[in-house]
Amino acid sequence: MSWINARRRRPAAGYAALLLGLVVVALAYGALTSSGSVSQASAAVGAQQDTAAGKRLFQANCSSCHGLEAQGTSQAPSLVGAGAAAVDFQMSTGRMPAKEVGAENERKPSSFSTREIHSIADYIASLGGGPAIPTDQQVDPALGDPGLGYQLFSANCSQCHNAGLSGGALTYGKDAPPLTEATPTQIYEAMLTGPEAMPVFADGAVSPQAKRDIIAYITQTRVEPNPGGFSLGRTGPITEGLVIFFGGMGFLILVALWITAKRRDPRPTGME
Repeated sequence: MSWINARRRRPAAGYAALLLGLVVVALAYGALTSSGSVSQASAAVGAQQDTAAGKRLFQANCSSCHGLEAQGTSQAPSLVGAGAAAVDFQMSTGRMPAKEVGAENERKPSSFSTREIHSIADYIASLGGGPAIPTDQQVDPALGDPGLGYQLFSANCSQCHNAGLSGGALTYGKDAPPLTEATPTQIYEAMLTGPEAMPVFADGAVSPQAKRDIIAYITQTRVEPNPGGFSLGRTGPITEGLVIFFGGMGFLILVALWITAKRRDPRPTGME
């Protein structure tokens, strides 16, 4: 025992113990972080594969208008900086790929799966810039206030999309589409990217919470029961005005004809 205690008192023994402790700590840290590194590496590989698949899909279906590297052509604009949200909106609503160059694109069933659309969106996002596809939490109507959403919608959206969400005609032959089929994600993406004639409502102008409020109002309005009466399809004041104009004018014309009609003389002809 005295021999062991003597060796412990040597200076080299302290350094050896410290080195041994560092080795143990390093091995433990490596064991704990290796699983995280593997998962991060696999996620990075998966993202690269999605981007590569998206590039192949883009070149096969979109490059004839937007160019092989999405640089744009005389037929369609560059998509560099457009962002994943713009791609997801245009493709999930069936507006892209467009059937006719230069025409305003209407909503139609998409010919691509969600995975394919997201792969193309990842490829466009990899080119740099642009808003990302919103998360489920960002677009959750349950996190919004329909009352505030009504005020925001009335101030920013109803002039084009109508208070009844039925859409309406705009200038230069364009139109604002109805919001009866748009998903919460598509509504959020439209506000972020401003498709067609719609302005961009950036987060600085309309905050993410305000966007959720608008989504909450739209989704609630779509499922509200009809309170009764002649609703005219809830298409708003333009249709109501036309009905009042034509119906009212027709009624007034009939009244005028009735008042001014020549009445038959009850007396027999030839009698004084």
